[in-house]
Amino acid sequence: MTKREEILRMFPDNMKSRWDQAFLRADKLQEIRLGVGQPVRLIYSGEEKFLSGRGNLCTDICDSWYLTEMEMDEIIRNICRYSMYAFENEIRQGFLTVPGGHRVGMAGQVVLNEDGAIRNITHIRFLNIRISHEIIGAATEAMPYLYENDRFLNTLLVSPPGCGKTTLLRDIVRQVSEGNPFGTGRQVGVVDERSEIAGSYMGIPQNRVGIRTDVLDGCPKVQGMMLLMRSMAPAVVAVDEIGGYEDMKAIFGVLQCGSSVAATIHGNSMEDVARRIRAGQKTGEEDFFVYTPEMLFERYLFLEKEQGVCQIREILDKNGKRVHKGRLWKN
Repeated sequence: MTKREEILRMFPDNMKSRWDQAFLRADKLQEIRLGVGQPVRLIYSGEEKFLSGRGNLCTDICDSWYLTEMEMDEIIRNICRYSMYAFENEIRQGFLTVPGGHRVGMAGQVVLNEDGAIRNITHIRFLNIRISHEIIGAATEAMPYLYENDRFLNTLLVSPPGCGKTTLLRDIVRQVSEGNPFGTGRQVGVVDERSEIAGSYMGIPQNRVGIRTDVLDGCPKVQGMMLLMRSMAPAVVAVDEIGGYEDMKAIFGVLQCGSSVAATIHGNSMEDVARRIRAGQKTGEEDFFVYTPEMLFERYLFLEKEQGVCQIREILDKNGKRVHKGRLWKN
């Protein structure tokens, strides 16, 4: 199935003709933003377009297709294959993953339990359909810097949002799992809390994450890392968007067990990394260990976006010394 067909099958048959023109550029499509009473918006390589009721792409909001409540309900039912109950757990988390690894974020009226936990989301009135784009080989130029004597070094990808760190992490996972010129294939465990690395649908990864990779889909990072260490014996553990004391404690636990770690974090500098790693840590408290970047990671890959292209800006070692300066192009 092509990417265009994967996206198109999310919409009911009576709406498909409206999307024909929009999905001709499926390879550049990043997001589809839908809201009841709002214009249908599509994001192509960072550029916003509006979709008219006749299926034309335009920059003029006046000619836009404004989604009705009935149309929204029909789209949601179709995405859930007319069985909302089957996707209740995913909807409670605010998103679900569909075939192809595409992620549908949802917002609406939140229903809470007596203990304040989210029981369900009803009257869903907003959708953010994020289109999954694998870039096979995205990490190839970086791989020589991530190994030492066949051992994968504990690696942290650092970037602001939208610079491709999850895409790069996914390809690192694949190459570590399948083996590459710098290291033999390793057993990898992925804690995919938001279903963005493997893009699993019904537990099956829709993205290529390697032949030796096990995935915990929709599992919180801290619990997931410990669960993987107990049950799947990974040589490398991969997690997305870490931050705060509990995450660092779990990563330290993985390292103490002899496994390596590949992770991502928001930031733009080593100062940002240090601040996020120390977030929530209170010095002076009994049994409260203070983690520092150099205790956890041996390689830092800083990403940026230049003229719409995601790239690696520089790679540093555990002491902050550059092991590579200059752009490694990703896409």
